[in-house]
Amino acid sequence: MEEPREESEPLLSRARGGSGRPAGSAGSRGVRVGPGAASRQDLCFDQAAVFIEDAIQYRSINHRMDARSMWLYRLYYSNTFQWTLSLTIFLILLLAFIETPSSLTSTADVRFRSAPWDPPCGLTESVEALCLLVFVADVSVKSYLVGWAQFRKNPWLLAYLAVLVVSLADWIVSLSLVCQEPLRIRRLFRPFFLMQNSSMMKKTLKCIRSSLPEMASVVLLLALHLCVFTMLGMLVFTGEKQDDGQDRERLTYFRNLPEALTSLLVLLTTANNPDVMTPAYSKNRAYAIFFIVFTLIGSLFLMNLLTAIIYNQFRGYLMKSFQTSLFRRRLGARAAYEVLSSMSTWGEAHPRGVGVDPQDFLQVLQRVQLHSHQKPVIMEKVRSYGGDLLSAEEFQKLFNEFDKRVIKEVFLVFDADVLPGDRDDFVLGILNCVFILYYVLELLLKAFALGLRRYLSYSSNVFDGLLTVVLLVLEISTLAVYRFPHPGWKPEMLGLLSLWDMARLVNMFIVFRFLRIIPSMKLMALVASTILDLIKNMRAFGGILVVVYYVFAILGINLFRGVVVAPGNGSLAPDNSSAPCGSFEQLEYWANNFDDFAAALITLWNVMVVNNWQVFLDAYRRFSGPWSKMYFVLWWLVSSVIWVNLFLALILENFLHKWDRRAHLQSLAGDPDTCCQVTVDLLFRDVLEEPTEEELLERLSCHPHLRLCR
Repeated sequence: MEEPREESEPLLSRARGGSGRPAGSAGSRGVRVGPGAASRQDLCFDQAAVFIEDAIQYRSINHRMDARSMWLYRLYYSNTFQWTLSLTIFLILLLAFIETPSSLTSTADVRFRSAPWDPPCGLTESVEALCLLVFVADVSVKSYLVGWAQFRKNPWLLAYLAVLVVSLADWIVSLSLVCQEPLRIRRLFRPFFLMQNSSMMKKTLKCIRSSLPEMASVVLLLALHLCVFTMLGMLVFTGEKQDDGQDRERLTYFRNLPEALTSLLVLLTTANNPDVMTPAYSKNRAYAIFFIVFTLIGSLFLMNLLTAIIYNQFRGYLMKSFQTSLFRRRLGARAAYEVLSSMSTWGEAHPRGVGVDPQDFLQVLQRVQLHSHQKPVIMEKVRSYGGDLLSAEEFQKLFNEFDKRVIKEVFLVFDADVLPGDRDDFVLGILNCVFILYYVLELLLKAFALGLRRYLSYSSNVFDGLLTVVLLVLEISTLAVYRFPHPGWKPEMLGLLSLWDMARLVNMFIVFRFLRIIPSMKLMALVASTILDLIKNMRAFGGILVVVYYVFAILGINLFRGVVVAPGNGSLAPDNSSAPCGSFEQLEYWANNFDDFAAALITLWNVMVVNNWQVFLDAYRRFSGPWSKMYFVLWWLVSSVIWVNLFLALILENFLHKWDRRAHLQSLAGDPDTCCQVTVDLLFRDVLEEPTEEELLERLSCHPHLRLCR
């Protein structure tokens, strides 16, 4: 297929050491007055703007660059389209709570749960069809923008297309069977839409996949450890004659191989300690050695060894991720530089040399989608160069400004709410009036000093202002109803809370203003900033956890739906009064089931915490069969072993690097009088390897939709 003329033009065509005049260009920069030259200049500005946006967002630049494709590209990455796509993903995941089996009941307890509402056939299917159409449009736009050649090489896009085909086929089957099909395969694939929309989730998944061989070696050691001690336990604890009740209790944990293996597996998580040891220990204190040695080797050595291996494999994950992101930023910036510098050499050699004219760059910045606080800072930095052309190195350095978020906060006073020892409402009423007047005065002074628009630009000011307005309204209402405070003043209760109680409740939120002093304490600020960075960078890990929870919940519904039945309704479970102590029935765990999606999520959470998870293993073995243990053990491996250790590795990696480089924060921020929130990738920038000019130019020369002529 022939590419559009604008795209096939050699836009990056400045020869090294020569004029490299592009086809159709006029003589010099000063005579670009024709409509063709103006159109070409406008196209170059748009291309540079797109490359800069790609660099800021760490996106790949391997997409079509003609005028029509760039319009579609920027529309696709606009806030409106991306919010629409995110809302669509949220809706299709939310359907699991509504469609059969519905979670719209007040309780999950099988003894008290009412009949759930089942949506009519076609209701949720219609919403799902709209979501699938949005995804079809999404994959169509992506495939067009990257081109068919790139599409065939991208496994995620190919998987995206395959998942859509399977989902649409399964959707048609559902309608043809009037929504009575026993299994909906497409529900298992819904989390894929969340994963493919996040580049960080893809990188996290790749990291997990690369760590699996090393993790598998430790898991095999754990399995060997379990097998050896299981066989040893069977020899030690089943070789004696059952002569009393104490021996029979001891034998409940080792009466056969599966039960012995399960007991020791649970002991590995210390969930049944010391219950599993107490019967034998009561018979002979020497039996404690067996359980202590097993716990030392398994829980304290092998499990921590697994954590160390995961951290060792994972600790380079952030570095590799940031290295890739840095290369994408430098590549996008260099592509923008090449486009703009080619304009300064149209015609004969420019008298000021080779580089980017600051005026051209300022015009491009006007087209770039930036945060409101970033654009003025960058433009001021560009103006500081005057009329000198920007070199490639200076052009790249400007992009470091995009990593800084300036936070200039004005504090008129640090508040401290000292509560009097006497709880008389008269005193409290007077103090409340005084403090509310103070808050109102503070609000007015801040708004006057900063201006209304700048005042509202700070989230802390919005929070304070909202609380002040609410408190003022409640105080005026309180005075109108109860009059001014006086000795013996006791506001009467009107409904659940009096106006006075509501004012006191809202006033409690003022305590959150105390959090402002955290940046003043260096060590606390380091810990707090690490936590905030983790929250911001945990979206990928949180997304992976959502995917795992979603898939296991759907599998659990298909495997165990309806197996937990309340006593007296044909259940195999005994009555609570006759149930063994510590059993599923005696503990009244009836709400922990897989009868709907919400209940399945809570059940999986309770198993992930591994507190009393042996109760779930035993109950579902009795309700559905011994094969159910495979499901719960696999969930324990994925959630409690792999994901929790990866999360720990992320915390260690983030905190240790931040701790070691806390002295660089001020130098990275630049202005010592300005408090800057530095992103994690900028924090690690000093340990990353800058790509060479040859690497960047080589990658640009391989761009599928632009030609770099040297």
